[in-house]
Amino acid sequence: MLSEKVYYAHVTTTENAPNLESIAMGQPGYVLAMPTFANVEEERAYRKSRLAGALRIFGRLGFGEGVAGHITVRDPELTDHFWVNPFGLSFRHMRVSDLLLVNHHGEVVHGTMPVNRAAFVIHSAIHSARPEVIAAAHAHSVHGKAFSSLGIPLDPITQDACIFYNDHTVIAEQGGAVVFDVEAGKEMAEKFPTGKAAIHLNHGLFTVGSSVEEAAFWFLSMDRSCQAQLLAMAAGTPKLIKHEYAQYTREQTGHSLAGWFQFQPLWQEICRTDPELFD
Repeated sequence: MLSEKVYYAHVTTTENAPNLESIAMGQPGYVLAMPTFANVEEERAYRKSRLAGALRIFGRLGFGEGVAGHITVRDPELTDHFWVNPFGLSFRHMRVSDLLLVNHHGEVVHGTMPVNRAAFVIHSAIHSARPEVIAAAHAHSVHGKAFSSLGIPLDPITQDACIFYNDHTVIAEQGGAVVFDVEAGKEMAEKFPTGKAAIHLNHGLFTVGSSVEEAAFWFLSMDRSCQAQLLAMAAGTPKLIKHEYAQYTREQTGHSLAGWFQFQPLWQEICRTDPELFD
C-alpha cells in the first residue's frame, strides 16, 4: 500500500544537490526527493491515491461547498486524459476507486458517475494549454471567494504570501459566470499561461503544479494568504515586503519540491485517520 512514506535521496556531491538549502538539519548528505516509479501502473496508483487524499483534506479544511470544486491529475500514460473527483460526491468520503478518468472531449472512460462539466471545461483547457501542469485544484473556499471579488493580486505582506510573488495572475474573463462553455474555458486558460495560481474574478482560486501535492498545497497556502490580507486590510494598511526579499523568499519556498514537501504532513495525517481512502 502507498502510504505515509517521506522520500529522501542521498547526496554525494553538490552536482546532484540542486538546492543545498533543502538539506535537512541534522541529516547531512540527504535531500528531499520526489519518488520514482518502476512502471506507469505504479505511478498512476501514486497519483490517484494522492488525489483522493487531497480531496479528503480539502473537505476536512472546509473547502467543500455543495457540489462545487475539483482537483485533477494528468494520467501518466494517457497524457490527454485526467483523473478527477465525481460530480456530487463528498470530498470527505473520496476513495481511490471513486475517481473518474476523463478525456479532453469530456467523456468518462473509467468510472460510473458523471463528471462536473465546469471541471471538464476549465481543467481540460488548462491541461491542454500547459503540458507541464500535472495537477490543478479549484474549490469555492470562503477566503478565496471573498478575495476574488476585489479583482487584485495577492500582495507580499507575509512570508507565505511571497510564495506567489510575481507568480500568479488575476483573470477577469468569465468572472462570476458558471463556466460551462468550452470556448469560455479556453479563454480562461489563455489568461493563465504561466505561474502557479490564478485568482478568478468573483469566483475563487485556481492552483497548478507538477504533482497533486504541490497543486493542493498551493491552494491551501493561497487561501490562507488571502485570509491574512483581508484581515490586514480591514485593520489598516499592510506594509509590503521589499521586492528583493519577496523574490528571494519565493525562490527558496515557492518551487515545486517545496510545494510537494509542504503537503507531506497533511498526507501523513489523512493516511492515519482515513485509511479507507485507498479502497
